[in-house]
Amino acid sequence: MLELRSVGRRFIKRRERNRSFQDKFVRLLSRRNVIEEDFWPLRDVSFRLDRGDSLGVIGPNGSGKSTLLKLITGILVPTHGEMVVNGRICSLLELGAGFQPDLTGRENIFLNGSIYGLSRADMNQRVDSIVDFAELGDFIDTPVRHYSSGMYVRLGFAVAIHTEPDLLLVDEVLAVGDQSFQHKCMSAIQKFRDGGGTLLLVSHDLNAIQSICQRAIWLEEGLVQSAGQPTDVVMDYARDQAQREEQAQRERQFQERAQQQADGVTSGAPDEDTSINEPGRWGSGKVRITRVELCNASGQETFAFASGEPLAVRLHYTAPHLVKQPVFGLAVYHESGAHISGPNTRFGGLDIPAVEGPGVLTYRVPCLPLLEGRYRLSVAVVDGGDNETLDYHDRLYDFQVYPNSNERYGLVTLGGAWQMER
Repeated sequence: MLELRSVGRRFIKRRERNRSFQDKFVRLLSRRNVIEEDFWPLRDVSFRLDRGDSLGVIGPNGSGKSTLLKLITGILVPTHGEMVVNGRICSLLELGAGFQPDLTGRENIFLNGSIYGLSRADMNQRVDSIVDFAELGDFIDTPVRHYSSGMYVRLGFAVAIHTEPDLLLVDEVLAVGDQSFQHKCMSAIQKFRDGGGTLLLVSHDLNAIQSICQRAIWLEEGLVQSAGQPTDVVMDYARDQAQREEQAQRERQFQERAQQQADGVTSGAPDEDTSINEPGRWGSGKVRITRVELCNASGQETFAFASGEPLAVRLHYTAPHLVKQPVFGLAVYHESGAHISGPNTRFGGLDIPAVEGPGVLTYRVPCLPLLEGRYRLSVAVVDGGDNETLDYHDRLYDFQVYPNSNERYGLVTLGGAWQMER
C-alpha cells in the first residue's frame, strides 16, 4: 500500500553575482553575493494506491515525475506532507542503478536480490528465469561495464519483475529497449498487475498509460493538473499541449512579422486567429470539422446500431485556406473509458494532398464488431507531420450498440465460428 498526503519537496537554489574577478575573491570571504531561492519540484501531491492498483504518471520533462519516484523509493525525503509505504518496493528508474560495473551480470543478479531483501536460496530459484528473460546469453557472465544501454535495461527489468515486489515502480527507462523487448516488458507488467501487484508507471507513451493503468495523474510544474480515468487525463494533457503549441506558433509568426517590418519587408495582412477552445474541443482551426454523422446501411443518421451491421462515420469539414497533407482520424471508446480503436487516413493508406474549402470524408465499417453497450466517438484532423492539432473533438458523439448475436462478453466480437473436428 502507498499513500501520499499533501507531499512536497523543496530544494534551495543558490545564484551568485560575480561582476569581476575581485567579486569572486570577495565571495570567498563573504556570502553576501549569494542569492537563495526556494525551488519546489513537487508540491501538495496526494493519492493512494492499494494492492492491485495501477497508476500512470504523465507530464513533460521537468514536471516532477522523477522527484516523485525518488520520494517513494526513499532516495529523497519529503519537505512537508506525509507518506506511508507498506511492502517491498522494486524500482527501475535509471540505467545501471544498483549495478556494480566490475561484477558480471550474474553476480549483479544476486547483489540486487540481496538489496531487495531476498536470500541467496531465493535468488538461486529465480536466476535461470532472470537470465532467460533478459536474453543476454553468454554476456550474463561478462562484467556489466561492457553492456550497452539496452542490455542494462533488460537485466534491470528482469531482476525487478522476478523479485515479486509488492510495489513496482517503472520509469521511462524502458523506452531504451528495442520494440520486441518493450512488448515483452509490457506483457510482464500486465501479468504482474493481474496477479495482484501494485504498479506505478511513469511514461511518455500515452497509449501504454491508457491500456495498462486503471488511473492516471498529470504532473506539471510539480502540481497535479488532472487525475482520474487514464483516457480523461491523457486528453486533458493532449489538449493543454496542443494549446501551448498553437500559442508558440502564434508568437513565432508575430516575431517573423516584426522582423520583416524591421527589414522593410511588407508582410501583408496579419494572420487570422482561427484557434478553437471550446469544451471538449480544441485546435488551431486551420481545418474545422463542422459536422459528424453516424449513418446506418441506408445512409440515414442514427445513434443506435446492431452488432454486425454496417456503420459509416461521415465527417464534414471546411478549410478557409489551403492546408497540405492533412490527416483525418477517429477514435472509439467504451463508456468505461477503454480505448477500442483509432483509425486514420494515413493508417488506411488514403493520401490527401491538400484541402481547401468545404468537403466530406467517410469512414465505413462493413460489419460493426462491437458488442452491446454505449460508446463514444472522437474525431480529429492534424497536420501531416502530426505536430499541430487542427481540430479535435474529444468523445463528443455517443452511440448505442444493441445485441445481434449470442455473444455477450467483452467489447468486440471476433466473428469466428465453432467446428467439431471429430
